[in-house]
Amino acid sequence: MPRAGKGKGKGKGRGKALLAGIAFLIALAILLSLGTWQLQRLHWKEQLLADMAERRAAAPVALADIEALAATGEDIEYRPVTVSGVFANNRERHFFATWRGQTGYYVYTPLQLADGRFLFVNRGFVPFEAKEPEMRKQGQLTGEQIVTGLARARLAEKPSSIVPDNDLSKNIFYWKDLGVMASSVDIPADKLVPFFVDAGDALNPKGLPIGAVTQFDLPNNHLQYAVTWYGLAAALVGVALYAVFRRKGDRPAP
Repeated sequence: MPRAGKGKGKGKGRGKALLAGIAFLIALAILLSLGTWQLQRLHWKEQLLADMAERRAAAPVALADIEALAATGEDIEYRPVTVSGVFANNRERHFFATWRGQTGYYVYTPLQLADGRFLFVNRGFVPFEAKEPEMRKQGQLTGEQIVTGLARARLAEKPSSIVPDNDLSKNIFYWKDLGVMASSVDIPADKLVPFFVDAGDALNPKGLPIGAVTQFDLPNNHLQYAVTWYGLAAALVGVALYAVFRRKGDRPAP
C-alpha cells in the first residue's frame, strides 16, 4: 500500500512541472513574437529605404505639388522640390547639429514667397565660430533666389524626453519645432508653409552655409535583433529539453 507522503510528493512534483511548462510556453511565445515583430520591422524599413531612394532620384516638382500631397495626408519626406523667393536673413534660426564630425548649426532661414507666406529652408551647416550672420556676410543671399532641395515634414512633438528644450534666448534649437521657430521671429501661423525644405548642394558664397546636409543613413538592425530573439527561443527550447531528459534520467528504476 503506497504511503501518503509519497503520493503528496508526487502531486507537488507534478504541480511544479506544470507551472514550469506554462512558464516555458509563455517565455517561448514572447521570444518568438519579438523575433517575428523584428522581421516585420525589417520589411518595413527596407521598403522605407527603397521609397526614399526612389523619391530622391525623381525630378523636382513645384511647391504647390508638395503642398497638395501634404494636404491629403501623403508622406512628403525627401521629395525633391524647387521654390523661389527672398530670404528673410534677419529671421534665421539655428539648429544644433553635427556635420562630418564637426559640431555647429544648421541655418534655417525663412524664404518669403511671392504670395507673402514663409517657408523655412535648411540652408546648411555652419561651424560654431560662424553661428552669427556677421561672420558669414557673403553667404547672406539677397534678392530673388531659386532653391532646389528636399521637402521635410514637421515634427509633431519633441522626439525624446532626453532632448534638451529649445533655447530661444540664444537662438539654439535642439529639435525642429516649426511653430516655435516661426512665432519666435513673428511669423504668424497663417503665413507659414507647414513643412521644411532642405537645400541641395548649390554652392553658397565663401562656402557657408554648407548645403546638402540631409541625413539618409537610417539604422537598420532589425535582422540582427530578429536573429537574437529567435536564438534565445532556440536556447530556451534546448534548456527545457535538457531539463526534461535529465529529470527522466534521475527517476529511480521501478
